[in-house]
Amino acid sequence: MFKEHPKGLQVLFMTEMWERFSYYGMRAILVLFMTAAAITGGLEFDLATAMAIYGLYTFGVYAMALPGGWVADRLLGQQNAVLVGGILIAGGNYCLAIPGMITFYLGLLLVIIGTGLLKPNVSAIVGDLYPEGGGRRDAGFSIFYMGINVGAVVGQIIVGYLGEKVNWHMGFLAAGIAMTLGVVQFLSRKKILGDAGLLKGAAAQTKAQGFRQFLMGIGLVLVIIAGLAFYFQSSGSFEIVDFAKNTGYILLAIAILYFLAIILFATENAEEKKRIGMIFILFLGAVVFFAGFEQAGSSMNIFARDLTDRVVLGWELPASWLQNINPLFIVILAPVIGGLWVKLGSKNPSIPIKFGLGLLLLGAGFFVLAWGASFSESGKVSPMWLVVTYFFHTVGELCLSPVGLSSVTKLSPPRFVGQMMGTWFMGAALGNLTAGLVATYIEHFPQYLLYSVVGGFVMVFGVVFFIIARPVNKLAGGIK
Repeated sequence: MFKEHPKGLQVLFMTEMWERFSYYGMRAILVLFMTAAAITGGLEFDLATAMAIYGLYTFGVYAMALPGGWVADRLLGQQNAVLVGGILIAGGNYCLAIPGMITFYLGLLLVIIGTGLLKPNVSAIVGDLYPEGGGRRDAGFSIFYMGINVGAVVGQIIVGYLGEKVNWHMGFLAAGIAMTLGVVQFLSRKKILGDAGLLKGAAAQTKAQGFRQFLMGIGLVLVIIAGLAFYFQSSGSFEIVDFAKNTGYILLAIAILYFLAIILFATENAEEKKRIGMIFILFLGAVVFFAGFEQAGSSMNIFARDLTDRVVLGWELPASWLQNINPLFIVILAPVIGGLWVKLGSKNPSIPIKFGLGLLLLGAGFFVLAWGASFSESGKVSPMWLVVTYFFHTVGELCLSPVGLSSVTKLSPPRFVGQMMGTWFMGAALGNLTAGLVATYIEHFPQYLLYSVVGGFVMVFGVVFFIIARPVNKLAGGIK
């Protein structure tokens, strides 16, 4: 599998595998832990509160990728950012392993910051291993993406079982140990990466200036936090769902302004402006895709817990295990799809066409799940409804997500690659937040109606990508 690829890909594959073990394992039990009865060790939150916190958490995980990319580009370099991020993620999971509300929120915060440093930069280093670009880079990202899902499968099995069947905090402890193994592996083998992911040229020379800008950024964040705290204190109430909605609006506006600032003031020629414009369009596609896809950890997790017959040979499977269907499909299908892109060569579909396919397949999966949910009034339904849904979602994900990662590294000017990778994850962040907010309606509407609306919405965007594919593809300036 790695034979025709740089040796550094193996290091990044293993690092990402352990990080995703930690992330997806913890994510699989997070909503279940928050909504579980206090007598079982859970937090006993209502569904709306739990879904809003879940949405804010997953939003934060990906939103921090933008400043995480900036810190790597200006201060640490991608290699050091990955190392520091892994340490913070491990520490966050160890906090979650300690009962208490303070350790719960502190743990979430540390995982958010750590993932923001690690996630965009490990992907950026993968792109740095393939300076020639082309189909070989896409194939490399597909292999890398398979590592993500190997970790997800194992993590959700182990953390899910420990959390649901033994003790919630044992599950979080297992996630922390996994990330510790990832840090040790990366630290002991990172020499293989060579200069991929190190500060180079002008970036290395302007480190002091970057540090000053970093301090200014921290100051701005503190001012925003102080302003929000004052607002909620003066209003006399704090609704987590409303806070999540307002956060989404604010961050979407910031993301749009950020792209405009890069295009107007930071690009050096018309070609760079066009390519940044294309990344912005892909960013919007990512928001819509992940708003649907990330129902897996929220509303679809509740579907698995409450509406799915999970008894096998007299033993009830943990609900979190059903989230493994998606990564299992990816482990099987990622080499096939990656090989297909290489084999097609000049007939390879354009980037926007792949995005359109991904969105259409995602929507089709939700219509399958809506159909299955319509039978739940007469009793629990077969897990095959989730299996078929995840199949459509997986193929859609493989058409869009690894292609998006690869496209951002190819379209970005070299001096902005970390930040542009951060914008990709910002799209995923807004999608995750939207997914959590959509899931809050699970208590107010039948699940078949909820999934039908989500499916129809994403399919409309899929059709839009097909319509605009030709003019959007011209923005790439020949990059495929």
